[in-house]
Amino acid sequence: MDYVKTLQDLARELVVEKDKLEVRQMPSLDEDTIVLYVYASKSDIARLIGRKGMMANSIRQFMSVSGRLNHQKLDIKFESYGE
Repeated sequence: MDYVKTLQDLARELVVEKDKLEVRQMPSLDEDTIVLYVYASKSDIARLIGRKGMMANSIRQFMSVSGRLNHQKLDIKFESYGE
């Protein structure tokens, strides 16, 4: 499964500046863990994280379902571009 594309399609619907959205898969020390970074503008990252992290937790839960089917753990981190 292409976790990067799935997460990017999901996040694209939630951000305003769609051209600044980027999702990258980074290497992990644990072979069963996939690390995904979501990069966007500062205001869009705030939107993706939500109040008290509610939106970020929902995105993580949604994405973790497919990871569990493949016996993998997904670690999703949100970063804003320096502006």
